[in-house]
Amino acid sequence: MSTNYLMATERVLHMKDGLRETSYAKNSLLQRKVAMKVKIILEENVKRMMSNINIESCCKIADLGCSSGPNALITMSNILNIMYNASLSLNKRVPRVFQIYLNDLFGNDFNSIIKLIPDFYQSIHQEKRGNFGTCFIHATPGSFYGRLFPDNYIHFFHSSYSLHWLSQAPKTSSNIAIPLNKGNVYITSTSSSSVYEAYFKQFEKDFKLFLKSRSEELRSGGIMVLTFIGRDKTRKINNPAEVIGMVLNGMVQEGLVEEEKLDFFDLPIYGPTAEEVGQVIEREGSFTLQTLKTIKIGWDANLEEEVDDGILDSKIRGEFIAKSIRAVLEPILSAEFSEDIMDELFSRYATLVAQLIEVETLEYTNVVVTLTKHS
Repeated sequence: MSTNYLMATERVLHMKDGLRETSYAKNSLLQRKVAMKVKIILEENVKRMMSNINIESCCKIADLGCSSGPNALITMSNILNIMYNASLSLNKRVPRVFQIYLNDLFGNDFNSIIKLIPDFYQSIHQEKRGNFGTCFIHATPGSFYGRLFPDNYIHFFHSSYSLHWLSQAPKTSSNIAIPLNKGNVYITSTSSSSVYEAYFKQFEKDFKLFLKSRSEELRSGGIMVLTFIGRDKTRKINNPAEVIGMVLNGMVQEGLVEEEKLDFFDLPIYGPTAEEVGQVIEREGSFTLQTLKTIKIGWDANLEEEVDDGILDSKIRGEFIAKSIRAVLEPILSAEFSEDIMDELFSRYATLVAQLIEVETLEYTNVVVTLTKHS
């Protein structure tokens, strides 16, 4: 894989920008719901960190894969509140300065977050009535599959719904140009063992590099809390990306998409099982695993908050899921298959998901990990 190809991949790996109806900022309620489910784990680990180390001058926090819209700042607000309350309960001084680093790839819409920062600052200081340290927020573009910060620099790393994205799609071991996963864009229940092996191999390589990089950047006593989409082996359908392949297959049959394009395109996503995550952490060796658990959540979580009359039929649920997936996958799909087919693709996607809802339980298996660096 050439450096030029990797850079091109990084440029299209971003959520749909802006504040339009199909943007990520408008369609990321599910991600916010997941963050709320992880909040108790976040509280436990922030408190543990505050009890283990003294941070009187400057506390440095990084959110890896912050994306666009309000979710990252909501999470940071939660973390700051937990740190403030933990300091008081432990009879410690609240850190005088907080430096927050929001990281994502270069193509990310950082502007949509930056516009929300003044309100974030105001709410923090109003809530604490001035009894709070100065807070600085920095945009930190770059891939977290590699170094982002100096040695022994960050106290707390957070990442939610980002680490299932790979640095690149997996490739066949053959030198001959043959499709890895013909007719699909992601792993399905019918994929061959070689497809699973290629995906896991790429995930293991990337996750090990992530762990090594973070271990060098994390201060002694620092903690990481990571949440990403995983996989449950007992499920027939694990990830909405599987349905994308079904829809594109139908469009190939009708001549709307080139068959070769579908055959040679694989999404750079991998949902590991909890066991695989623990296995890679142990093999890499830089961290002690504190928490490893899974949390299930429906693909249409939070939909009830969007519907006033309470009628949640399969059609409405399918359309809601299609909008949330479009906000995530449209940039990379339109780069490969053309922007012109996106409306048709996601219209068909909504219809197919509505049908699947009637016969399948469609839910994410989220893997939640907390880690401390070996001393």
